Amino acid sequence: MNTSSGDGYSLDDAKENLNVLRTVDDQVVEAIESADSEDVLEYLILEQQLDIHHEGGQGVGPIRRAVLKSPKASRDLKRTVITRGDDTPESILVPEDVERNARTALKTGKPVVLYGPTGTGKTTFAKQLALRHCVGYSLHTATPSWTAKDIVGGIGPNLSGSRMSSITYHTELGAVTSGVKRTRDFEIPYAVILDEITRADISQIFGPLYTAIENRNQTLIETDDGEAIELDEDLSIICTMNMSDRTVNELDNAITRRFAMVELDEYEDEDRKTLFTDWIESNLGEIPLIDNDELLELFEADYDGINNGSEQASRGPIMRFGPMHYRDVTVFLREALQDEELYMDAPEEAVGQAFRTFIVPRLLNSAAFPQIEQIEEHYRALDKAFEKFDLGPAAELASRELEAERRQMGSYEQ
Repeated sequence: MNTSSGDGYSLDDAKENLNVLRTVDDQVVEAIESADSEDVLEYLILEQQLDIHHEGGQGVGPIRRAVLKSPKASRDLKRTVITRGDDTPESILVPEDVERNARTALKTGKPVVLYGPTGTGKTTFAKQLALRHCVGYSLHTATPSWTAKDIVGGIGPNLSGSRMSSITYHTELGAVTSGVKRTRDFEIPYAVILDEITRADISQIFGPLYTAIENRNQTLIETDDGEAIELDEDLSIICTMNMSDRTVNELDNAITRRFAMVELDEYEDEDRKTLFTDWIESNLGEIPLIDNDELLELFEADYDGINNGSEQASRGPIMRFGPMHYRDVTVFLREALQDEELYMDAPEEAVGQAFRTFIVPRLLNSAAFPQIEQIEEHYRALDKAFEKFDLGPAAELASRELEAERRQMGSYEQ
């Protein structure tokens, strides 16, 4: 690699060697490691985007890792490379008090749990919170098979290049301990998002973490080279929890004592209406095939009937259900109503199919038998109330699920 001086790799060197740097990724790593100023890094990464050129739109490869480890790189530049490809929207949609409570809780050093019913924007807000409080984050979605090893780590077989007769073992880091390692290696505030933790056994997966939260000097695990991993003050832990089928009172007391619990539930009427209006205007504003005001009324009636009950249906509330699901409906309609092979010739049916695709399955997913009856009745009533739209597909999906439940109940009785 040619340099114009012995003091390090200068901006002039970078410009002179640009063709080589575009061809050889190792040369880019060397240039970053020996850069004499941040100007060199900004030229290579912000202006020439050589990390994207060599490593694609996302991920942390050798070039981005070199930037993250560079003492010349600013926090903003590190954030740029570690979040390449991140599509988290900038605009925060949750109520203002929720945002302030969550940001304050993170500043206290407590892990944060964002909890509430489906569709309240917990996962999106968790990512936004992480990007505002930290430089980067990793997202891990819980499963029923999760154990403490998924959080803290443990010993696992080293299968690469080994034969069954000579299996060796090594330390595998978990979600939280991997986050600690990134915080240390890159000298950045970093966040670990544990999404939908109610899918797992919370008391089991968090057992070792509870002790570490109480005692920050507690070693969670040691790496193969003897590095002790403890919780770091620059590591933030953000969890999301779907409370559709359980309450805070049902949680293990250990988590409510050690985590900051921030609720995302009810949106003020005007805030919710603003969300609906913005999604309809941004996705459907230039498509004249459906009445946007009528669609807004449908959204409001559907949301109100699910959450509070409605005059059209004879029963009360079905369940807690957030407004974020309706954005998917508008995106579906945007695509469906601009393609002659889709629903340009049947816009009223497109609305029903959008609800059948994005709203009803999410309701049925956490519904007990009486709620399934309510869902079916609710969409039959909406179909009659909104004559401009064909909500039959939504009602029929609920009806089929209801019949399946009845058959299953009948088989149990026999």
